[in-house]
Amino acid sequence: MDLISLLIIFVLVEFLESYWQKSDTLHGLLTNNFYMYSKNIFLYFTLHLSFFYTIFISYYLSNFSFWMSSIIVVKFIDIAFKLSMMKKLSLGSELHDVMPVNIKMTPIFRYMNVLIYPLSYIFAVGLI
Repeated sequence: MDLISLLIIFVLVEFLESYWQKSDTLHGLLTNNFYMYSKNIFLYFTLHLSFFYTIFISYYLSNFSFWMSSIIVVKFIDIAFKLSMMKKLSLGSELHDVMPVNIKMTPIFRYMNVLIYPLSYIFAVGLI
């Protein structure tokens, strides 16, 4: 597969991940995450497809540069942080105790991952 096709798939996977977490507020985003987490943890991991896709791209292209590795690390930290919050929620903590600030999610903030991660991919593979 060529680099552009991999980029297009990456953008689509990022849109999918943003879509299932879509909400007007940060608390709504966490509620959507908790809903999937409480249904099945394997489903929850599967819905973080961009993390696995990034690992696939790294191995497929044998590219473990700073940019590609940074995508993997940031996505891993994001999932670990969300899992920590999901665990607290499953133990009975209230949402406002886990995340005290409820930020309004504007479309720019909601789809920032669709810009940041594919741009990092572009830098990692040298398309620019």
